[in-house]
Amino acid sequence: MISGPVSRENITEMIDEFKPDLIVSMGWTPEHSREKQAWIRNATKKVNIPLVYWATEDPLHTQNFTIPLIKKMKPDFVFTVTPSLCKIYESMGIKAAHLDFAYHESIHHQIKPLEKYSCDIAVVANAYPNYLEEHPEVFRSSSLKTLIRPLIRKGIRIDFWGKNWEKMSKHIGKEIPRNWIHGYLDYTEAYKVYSSAKIIIGLQNCESQLTQRTYEILGSGGVLLTSDTPAVRGKFKPGRDLIVSSSPKETFEKVKYYLNHDSERKKIQINGKKAVKNDSYRHRAERMIEVLTRRGIIRNVGETIHYVDVLKEKYEIHHVTPGETLLKIAMKYKVSLQQIMELNHFKSDQIYAGQIIKIRKKRSRDVKNKFF
Repeated sequence: MISGPVSRENITEMIDEFKPDLIVSMGWTPEHSREKQAWIRNATKKVNIPLVYWATEDPLHTQNFTIPLIKKMKPDFVFTVTPSLCKIYESMGIKAAHLDFAYHESIHHQIKPLEKYSCDIAVVANAYPNYLEEHPEVFRSSSLKTLIRPLIRKGIRIDFWGKNWEKMSKHIGKEIPRNWIHGYLDYTEAYKVYSSAKIIIGLQNCESQLTQRTYEILGSGGVLLTSDTPAVRGKFKPGRDLIVSSSPKETFEKVKYYLNHDSERKKIQINGKKAVKNDSYRHRAERMIEVLTRRGIIRNVGETIHYVDVLKEKYEIHHVTPGETLLKIAMKYKVSLQQIMELNHFKSDQIYAGQIIKIRKKRSRDVKNKFF
């Protein structure tokens, strides 16, 4: 079951109704506030269900986020995208294993190039100028200086999708022309750029692990140009699956070569997609279950169910959008505010975007007709 946004009430409701064998929490989202960490831990502890945390913010936020979360949430097992951190978590008394990023096939898939996003070279990423200013030693800075700065300085156009690229002149050494910058692009739209640009530049954050975008770009049929790191070479074959560079000169030479050799670029595009065929989130879930079973965390495995789909069987529901209030929602569906609060076990009328709210129970006839 995939929960969606959680509340103190629906955590207990979901557990009582589905009796899961395992609960997995991951990343750094609004669902990982300190308050919700406590709710999740308390709810799982009461029913003795194993709690697993997938630390996808490692290693950049291990100290300021992952470790405090582990101490608060007390998971039974931790998966991390950083292999070297497994020993640290084990030393804290938490069983741990490495589990890399992946891509979601329903979101990141190849399509025919779209004119709107067609270009020679593209970057889809936020710039993080303040972070690079405060942490000039991070590998992302080196990756940027190797892959992006030499092209901008030579006047070679790169089309940027993401925040704050207009603030990067200090790091690049030259102002990026404003008509090269396209601003924020929703995560679910990125595959359109990956499928349409001739070359996608993908920065790496660490030498010892791969970014999530590495998998997403290749899964979308993008031709990836990235930093030449041990992690990249450990997973892929440069020149076959993707393009790598270890210097500004090499970046310039390879961009020039591959932009002028369409057939070579096409081969890399095909091979890159093949290289990640076993790196979808379905494959990661299978790996997770395999490890947890071997380590004695779980025994039986059931099917995946979305909580929202189950709610739809019994209730009319509403997905909260930004700016909505509970009163406006009640008026929209012509029910009282008190009715909605009681049905959802709300103690106040405070709601948030993305939350799933039950409006009213469906008539029994409607439910029966759905199945018969």
